[in-house]
Formats: sequence, structure tokens, C-alpha cells
Amino acid sequence: MEAESIPSLSPLIQQADQWGEVLVLLPLLVALEAVLSADNAIALAAISRGLKNPEQQGQALNLGLALALVFRLGLIAAASWVLDFWPLQLAAAAYLLWLCGSNLLPLFNATDEDDEPATEAAEHPHHQRGLLSVVTTLAITDLAFSIDSVAAAVAVSDNILLVMAGGVIGVIALRLTSALFIRWLAVFRHLETAGYLAVGLVGVRLVLRLAAPQLVPPEWGLLLIVAVLFTWGFSERLPSPPPKPGDVTP
Repeated sequence: MEAESIPSLSPLIQQADQWGEVLVLLPLLVALEAVLSADNAIALAAISRGLKNPEQQGQALNLGLALALVFRLGLIAAASWVLDFWPLQLAAAAYLLWLCGSNLLPLFNATDEDDEPATEAAEHPHHQRGLLSVVTTLAITDLAFSIDSVAAAVAVSDNILLVMAGGVIGVIALRLTSALFIRWLAVFRHLETAGYLAVGLVGVRLVLRLAAPQLVPPEWGLLLIVAVLFTWGFSERLPSPPPKPGDVTP
């Protein structure tokens, strides 16, 4: 979800005809993007954890989101074509649903394995992946999320530069929040599951937008569901791992 997609912001943004007013709105957009991109950010963080080296995780996020920014700006520039090309929207929905299902299944299986410690099950749901593979997956994932929001973003404002500024802000917010979620995923037991459930929710929304627009939930309802999911995601911490042989205890 993106800040530009909230209907209550539409009148405010539409009145920003002067660049001085736009500059006043940018801090608000930054704060909102940081909150509303949580479902996207947790997916990107979980994908980045496929790289066990923290330095490579940072590199993957930087490269993947730089490529994602190019995709976002291209989508905004070609918004009229994107909105009429339903196969692209269907492909984005199918990808998000696949991403949700393929990652939730090993998480649930890991939870059911009584002989594996909880921390191990939570930290190793994915196979080790290469840097190029992770960067590509990050860019495609953000592209799929962007298709969900580009229609609302363009409908809110016909100022293409303002909409593109919102896209840039969104990517910056994603980079910051994804780095936080990488750490939080190692601390909270249900957070990754909650994140991928939110990803699936976005995929279902895209399908409904194509097949049954009258059934698409209102924005406030979607935000409420995501808030409930993340409240549950942060509800339980993982137990601290046992000290390794040779560790010095205070």
C-alpha cells in the first residue's frame, strides 16, 4: 500500500498546485510511506534474509530497490497503458499469491517440527540464495506491489512530478523499514508469517479489482486488517538462543 492511495489525502494533494505547498506535503508523505509500506517492507526483508551475510543483505536491498525505483517511475510514466493492460495486473496478483504461499508453507512446516528449536526454525525457512537472485526477486516483488498502487496514485494527482516524488519517497522508506524488519524478523516469532499474509492480501485485492471491482474492500478496511496482522506479528518474541560453547557469560 502507498500513501497516495488513501482517499482522504486526495483533496490535500490536489490543492498542492504550487511547489511551496508540495514541499510542505513531502514530510507527511515520508511519514505515511514508512507506515503504509510495512507489508512490502517485510516481504523485502524476508527475501533479503536469504543472504546470510549482513553486508550482502544491505547490498541486495540497495541494488534491488534502485532497480525497483526505475520500475516504479516507468509504471507511473506508462500508467494509462498499465491500467488498461489487465494481463500485467493479473501476473502481479499471481506472483504475490505465489510469494505468499511458497513462503508460508515452509514457515508452517518449520513450526510443526517439534525436534527443531524455535529459533532455528524461524531463522532458516529459506534456502541459501545468490546475490543476483535476491536482487532480482526484490525488484520484481516491489514491481508487483507498485502495480497495486499506481492506479490510485495517478488518480489522486495529475502532477506527474509529484506522483514520481511519491514513488521516490516510497523506495527510500522501503529501504529504511526493510533494514529494521531484517532485525525484527530474528526477534518476533510470528512477524514473517504476518508479513506474508499481508502480501497475500494485496494479491487477493488485485484479483478482485480485475474480476469483481465491487468487492474490493475500502482502504480503511485493508489498513485495519494489516494493522491486526502486524499487531499479532509483534506479539511474541522468540526465545534467546542458548549460549555456544566458549561464550563468556557475565
